Amino acid sequence: MEISTSNAEGIFTIEFNRPEKKNAITTAMYQTMADALKQADGDAEVRVILFCGKPEIFTAGNDLEDFMKNPPNSGNSPVYQFMWNLSHAVKPVVAAVSGAAVGIGTTMLLHCDLVYAADNAKFSMPFTQLGLCPEFSSSILLPQLAGYQRAAEKLMLGEPFFAEEAREMGLVSKVLPLADLLPFAQAQAAKLAALPASSIRATKRLMKDNQTATIDAKMTEESKYFAEMLTAPEAKEAFLAFFQKRKPDFTQFS
Repeated sequence: MEISTSNAEGIFTIEFNRPEKKNAITTAMYQTMADALKQADGDAEVRVILFCGKPEIFTAGNDLEDFMKNPPNSGNSPVYQFMWNLSHAVKPVVAAVSGAAVGIGTTMLLHCDLVYAADNAKFSMPFTQLGLCPEFSSSILLPQLAGYQRAAEKLMLGEPFFAEEAREMGLVSKVLPLADLLPFAQAQAAKLAALPASSIRATKRLMKDNQTATIDAKMTEESKYFAEMLTAPEAKEAFLAFFQKRKPDFTQFS
């Protein structure tokens, strides 16, 4: 299974499990995760949702070949279902990040409640490098979290940054040695699972409710731009260059 799920002691784990492709996410994987989130959020026995990848890689983001064959073309696409279900999850979501977290591998963390990183974690949001724009409400959430200038640097240049900087920005709460990451995240999830579920849900709702409509609107706006830019010449050049293993040439576009 390219997405593995398990449920034990109130912790529902969703694991990226495609290491041979650097956990690159296909349309089918998005659908599996969207369905898993919906299932977990509606299951009374589940108290916490935990995302993790492999020690060497969280996720390389979209599988570009699959992405071009199955571009998101509606608000009901699997990637949009995943984004919606994660951003609207009632239960607490914990993420344990090791290795690279590219694109949505980073933006999804903005919707998690507790995020922990291994000391080998590397984050990036290379949307502009692909002729695209930010997604998953990152254009509003990242500036709120890190400040406009630092967010602009990460979203406009799309260059990678490492675990300690992510901690300074507030994207992750704690950086740990790789061997300690998953046990620590599981222990934190277990603490949440042991607390009154109604109290945890109410606390999350109180912190997030005042921004829900704004985040939904921004996600919809970003998705509109993203879909339009996906068929534009700049994106076509970026994707062609990727497959041809060369540097894209954007100087031909104004």
